[in-house]
Formats: sequence, structure tokens, C-alpha cells
Amino acid sequence: MSLTHVQIVNAKARDKAYRMFDGRGLYVEISPSGGRWWRFKYRFSGKEKRLSFGVYPDVSLKEAREKLDEARKHLEGGRDPGAFRKATAAIETDETAVTFEAIAREWFVLNSRKWAPSHGDRIIRRLELNIFPWLGARPIAQIKPSELLTTLRRIEGRGAHETAHRALQNCARVFRYAVVTDRANRDIARDLAGALAPVVERHHASITDPRGVGALLRAIKGYQGSIVTKCALSLAPLVFVRPGELRKAEWSEFDLKTSEWRIPAARMKMKAPHLVPLSRQAVAILEELRPLTGEGRLVFPGEIDKSRPMSDNTVLSALHRLGYATTDMTGHGFRSMASTLLNEQGWNADAIERQLAHAERNAIRAAYNYADYLPERQKMMQAWADYLDRLSLGNKQNRGEAAHAA
Repeated sequence: MSLTHVQIVNAKARDKAYRMFDGRGLYVEISPSGGRWWRFKYRFSGKEKRLSFGVYPDVSLKEAREKLDEARKHLEGGRDPGAFRKATAAIETDETAVTFEAIAREWFVLNSRKWAPSHGDRIIRRLELNIFPWLGARPIAQIKPSELLTTLRRIEGRGAHETAHRALQNCARVFRYAVVTDRANRDIARDLAGALAPVVERHHASITDPRGVGALLRAIKGYQGSIVTKCALSLAPLVFVRPGELRKAEWSEFDLKTSEWRIPAARMKMKAPHLVPLSRQAVAILEELRPLTGEGRLVFPGEIDKSRPMSDNTVLSALHRLGYATTDMTGHGFRSMASTLLNEQGWNADAIERQLAHAERNAIRAAYNYADYLPERQKMMQAWADYLDRLSLGNKQNRGEAAHAA
């Protein structure tokens, strides 16, 4: 039940501090001395946090609720409201900031108010993941074009060419902001015109270079969003089904004892049942997820309505948060990744096609061939999972590595 002005005024001090809740994480804490402090309790990246909104009556009930609305907007946009406040405070108090990260965060805070939360989140995540670790601590006026190019080449090295171009655009705006605030002499990003490989538009963008795959898998392991989304991201490369088949998965389709996932014909693009052998790694992910969603029908329910599957944009948005643009990697791209590398490793092409559930020309046969090549597919799926494990550890791999004896 929501608080009222009368309740707050009449609250008596006790020997120990206690709380009176208003709802949605907002409460007023009554101290033993009688002070009334507004607090907001929330969770971010799996951790419980608190944010102070000031003292009552200096901050009224109405003002506290307005502060709550603003903080929750940051949460909905994937930002920590406490960290955002600290960044804003640093800008207001530190006029001598000269490092690239400090100026970039200043530029971000000043401009993010006019952006959609999702757009702002993609920009700051792109900088945090790809630029700050190498250039963040450097005085911006001392950064050379060659240093910026080396940093952008790291992004290109994992196959994320679109992300590299977008990061360059973001850096250019930071440098221009530094110039107009007298903390840099010029925009060195202009010197890099034409220095990056052009972006080649691809249908269902995918990463197929082993080093790029390893970098992507490590990024997924470090994902800080919803556990359900992280499990979907982690499972996608192991089963390489179509995105809609993954997000609409139901617990009744899985037999974790026999390590099998049987997708009914009604949910398959080709309207034929499909059998997915599950590797030990895939089973482990599902076992981790089962305590969270196992009592419901859906393996990956939506955050708001648990009776509906997660949005078809959830995995794509998560990839964006990890620094991968749509032209770098998509949910469908995990299929191209598996197809390319498994073929290069010498696996039976028919077994690969069957596992990808590609179209069968004979419509009658399509209804009965879901178990074709099953022993080989079981072996292939486990070898594939083991190969991805090695890539995620950063071990050097040969693109033509054969994982089995044909």
C-alpha cells in the first residue's frame, strides 16, 4: 500500500532504524534520531543496490516518486541509475578531466538525454567493451591516430567490422567534443578515413573465423543481463536451431536423461519434426535454467508475460549490448557459423544438413527423416560443443581442424 504524507510525518523513531515502503522499491528509512531518508532498493547485474533520494521533507513524497520514475527508466534502458548519478556528479565537479574515458562519459551524459535508452545503452557499451580498456586512461590530447587505429583493428580482428565503424564514429564525436571544450587540439579520427575494411552487407550476418567465434563466446560468458537471456545466448551456438525454434522451446520437448530435444512439426519451418542431440554442455545450461523457468511451460519466457516466449528481438538486443551490430552477428548467424565450420572440419555434409533441418525435397520422407544420421549427429554435436569450449578458452585452432574420423 502506498505511503501518505500523514504516515511519514507521524512515524515515530525507534531504537533501531526501520523502513516504510511506498512500492516499486521506494521506501523511507526512519533513523533512531528521527531522520527520514528516501531510499530506492533495486537489482542490477544480479546484485542488490540502494540509491538515496534525499531527506524528507526537503524531498517531498511526490518528488521522491519522480526520482523513482527517472531511476527506473535507467534500469529499463539497461543502465545502473547509481552509476549514472556518479558519472553526472563527476562531470559537475571535475572540470579538469582530460582522459579519453572521462571526456567520453561527459559527452555521453550530456547527449544521452535526447537518445532512446536502447540507443544510448548501445553506444556506452560499445565504448566500454571496445575502447576504454585500451584508450580510456590516456590523456585525450596525447592519443595518436595510430593508437586509435590499433584499437579499432582489435574489433575488426574478431570479425565485427560494422562495430569497428560505429566505434570510430563514436570516438570522432568524443574528440570533437574535446576540441570545443579546449581539451584536445583536433579530431584525430578524421585521419582514419578509409583505414578500416569496408562493411560487406550479408544476409543473416555471422562470425565464422575461429578467433572471432572465440571472442564472441567469451563475450557471452561475461553477459551481465538477464540469466534467461544469457542461457539463450549460450545455448544458441550449441544447438544452432532457428531463432524462433529456440525462443519458443517448451520444457515438455526435452529429455535431459537421454540428451535429446524433440521439436514438433508445428514449430518447425519445414513442418517436419526435428531431433536435436544435446551435448553435455547444452544439458548443463538447461539444468542451470530449470530452477528458474522449469515450473512453467516455456524454457525462455518473456520478462513481463511469462505465458509468452521471449521477444524475437531479445537475443539480437543482447548481442548489441555485447558490442555486436546487426551486420556483425545475428541470432540466425549461429546456424551459418556451425554450417561453415562443421563443413570445414570434414563432417558428413548430409548429417550437417539434417541437423540444420534444411528442406527435404521429398515431402513424405521429410516427415520421417528426423532421426537420419542420428549416431553421427550425436557424435558431431558433442565434438562441436568441445570445439567451442576450446575456442572460448582462446586456444589456437586450425580452421580445417577435423574433429572426427569420417
